[in-house]
Order: sequence, then C-alpha cells, then structure tokens
Amino acid sequence: MAAELATSLTLLQRARANDGDAWSRLIALYTPLVHYWCNHWGVRGADADDVRQDVFQAVAAALPEFSRARMGESFRGWLRGITRHKLLDFLRHASKQPNALGGTDAQQRLYRIPDSDEILPDAPAEEVAALYQRVLEVLHREFEPRTWQAFWRAAVEGHSPADIAADMGMSAVAVRKAKSRVLRRLREEAGDVLE
Repeated sequence: MAAELATSLTLLQRARANDGDAWSRLIALYTPLVHYWCNHWGVRGADADDVRQDVFQAVAAALPEFSRARMGESFRGWLRGITRHKLLDFLRHASKQPNALGGTDAQQRLYRIPDSDEILPDAPAEEVAALYQRVLEVLHREFEPRTWQAFWRAAVEGHSPADIAADMGMSAVAVRKAKSRVLRRLREEAGDVLE
C-alpha cells in the first residue's frame, strides 16, 4: 500500500478494508484490554484466549456497522459491549458443562452477573495509558529521531518550542511543525479507537 494512502485512512477504516496491518495493530492495541475485562470476571488462561478470539471475530463481522454517530459512542465502549456478550456466552456455556472433580464456580459467577450494561468496568487509568503507549510505540518508528524528540519534548514533557529549538539547533516553527505532524498522524492512525 502506498504511504500516502496508508496515512490518509484511519485505523478503523483500514481494518474495515481488510488491511492486515491495521488488523494486527488493532488486535495488538486492544488484546490487553480484553484480557483485563476477562480477568475481572475470573476468566483466565486458555479460556480468556478463547473469549478474546470470539471477541475479535465478532469485531471483524460487525466493524462495517460500527459508527460513532451517537454522542459519546466510542470504539472502546463498543468493544466493551462485545466483550460483555462474549463473556456471558462463555459463562453460560461453562455452566452447562459437567462439573469436573473439585467443582466449578462458573454457575455462581453467572448468577452474580448484574443485568445492567455495566458488568465490565471501564478500563482503569493505567490500562488507558498503556493503550496510548502502545499506539505511540507503533508510530515512533515512522518518524525521524529528531522529529520524534521534538514532538516528545513539546507534547509529553511540556517544554516550550523556543527551549527545544535552542537545545536541538532548530527553529521554534520546526518544533511546532514536528509536534503537529506527530499529533496529526496519531489522530489519523488511532484517534477513532482511542476516544
């Protein structure tokens, strides 16, 4: 895919178009979050891997219909809803299986699940921060080290463009452009999935 086409489409648009790189990025970004939600309900190990696989199969099937048209709707919230349904399916199925020696608590867990849509907590601040970190790691490789350093110092560390320019031997305008380029690329690549 040509570089200009790759940067003009958002991550979700590219995933909808069956872009393998976009799917790999989407899965890499959100697998830890799906595992967090699985772990919250006591689904771990191979069972969590099975739920994750079911979640991303459902995402692949339903992604063309996903829309942020409603106020406040986000990809992360939509993914949380899909994960909730897949966890409920898993727990229902597990509760119908014969009890192994030593018993199982799947049935009790299923009965304890509230009827509200809030059975999965929103991601804690650390998990959201980790999600942003994973996106930044992916994008870091796309920029010259000097551009990335100017962006990082301005956007993350909060240094003034004038100070950065003096330290790096570039103009303040060049620092602002570097920051703008990386932020624009961040929005293009993953803005719709990070909101």
